[in-house]
Amino acid sequence: MKRTAVIGIPRYLSYFSFGELWERYFEHLGFEVTISPPSNQDILDEGVRETVNDACIPIKLFHGHVKSLRDKADYLFVPRLGGTRTRYTVCPKFLGLPDMVKYSLSGLPEVLAPRLDVRQRSIGAWRELVKLGVQLTGRRLAASRAFAQARRVLADKVSEIQREGLPALGFPQPSDSDLTVGVVGYPYVIYDHLANGGLLEQLLRQRVSVRTPELVTDSQMKERSQQFPKDLFWFYSNRTLWSGLHFMDADRLDGLVHVTAFGCGPDAMVGKLLEMESRQRGVPFLSVMVDEHTGEAGVATRAEAFVDMLRRRLRGGSAS
Repeated sequence: MKRTAVIGIPRYLSYFSFGELWERYFEHLGFEVTISPPSNQDILDEGVRETVNDACIPIKLFHGHVKSLRDKADYLFVPRLGGTRTRYTVCPKFLGLPDMVKYSLSGLPEVLAPRLDVRQRSIGAWRELVKLGVQLTGRRLAASRAFAQARRVLADKVSEIQREGLPALGFPQPSDSDLTVGVVGYPYVIYDHLANGGLLEQLLRQRVSVRTPELVTDSQMKERSQQFPKDLFWFYSNRTLWSGLHFMDADRLDGLVHVTAFGCGPDAMVGKLLEMESRQRGVPFLSVMVDEHTGEAGVATRAEAFVDMLRRRLRGGSAS
């Protein structure tokens, strides 16, 4: 009996936005899919060891995730994500990821690297993904149907998150919360426990209701984009900025936290813009910068101090 081929998908970077699509697509095509484990210290250490020193922690973590799959899959799925058909693009490292991992890590299985425009909604934008399915299976109709099914699964997941909030992402909100805090940043930093030092869990344990960019609809994002004469060049940076504005203007927000990776070029302006906008609105603002040396104790200390200041401010205390 012929063994089913295994496709490995790193549990990082684009996985946090499109993981449901990637997994379901290849499963519907008849492949076995294996996902790297959640980020842990071993994965980070391997990524740091294999990556150039000046890479940001997301790139280092991604290399570690790829290496963890090296002996567990027949193929590795590492797409080139871009925005060539739109006004926005993603970090150029996303475009170079397949080459970075192939030249940094030895002994990898075949790397599948279709170039995808993540901002296009039409099926034509994912033509390269469907073409990849045809190359792997020789079945064009099956590849088209698999993509249509996977796309519906992703759309349902996005709707569920926007309807139910963080519990749909595995972060139950406290029932006795007295504070609402927006946590904005890139999804692969916000939702990865190791990358952010457990920030979300720290806030939730302190009875803080948390809002993140994935809870904001596209129409709400577009509405906030009108507040600036010009958009930023980067897709995730725009989403971070617009969701922060939405939370401050449309929600009862007690504070805003911006999580950013040290050395992230596309994120360079976002933090300052959010700080300026929050100051104009009188919303307390905290910037949390993370790298491979970030520890949970340090993040916990900053989160506790910020929440304590917000509660004293809520009670009318003298918080600065």
